[in-house]
Amino acid sequence: MADVIIDHPNRDKAESKATKAIVFVLLLVSAGLVLIVTLGGWSQLQGAQIVAFFYIFIYVLMAFYVLRWNRGVLPVASALAVLLGVVAAVAAPAWFARSKDGFADAALDPSILGLLTLIIVPVQLLLLAFAMRGFAQKWNVEVERTADDHGRPHDGGHRGEPQPAGA
Repeated sequence: MADVIIDHPNRDKAESKATKAIVFVLLLVSAGLVLIVTLGGWSQLQGAQIVAFFYIFIYVLMAFYVLRWNRGVLPVASALAVLLGVVAAVAAPAWFARSKDGFADAALDPSILGLLTLIIVPVQLLLLAFAMRGFAQKWNVEVERTADDHGRPHDGGHRGEPQPAGA
């Protein structure tokens, strides 16, 4: 019996590789922005630090799994991106309001924190779009091939069947 090799044809496509890289970068950028806003406005967050660190941890963990071609984290990333985008859109005006006299000072200027919070919104929209694009690319499709068939091009079929021997 010939050795069976598991092949993932959808992972070999340039489009899939680009989507994976973009999702990875967007997850890390999101985690970085949340970290900067959290540390920069630590005293004004009033208990939201735990939620912020949860997001940072989850986004970095999901970035790790995206690097390993795990398609299952993409819908979770999309759902969390929607939630974080809404929270950021609601929170940004409050940071700009804090730049007036009479408010306690944050580690970073409140207008900078407001701008960074606003930047989180389009980053989350991009993350949502690219994560769903990656999910639609079906990174999880596996095709069993024998060692003899491994070097041959794919048959182009959509059923994931290996090319017949002698074809």
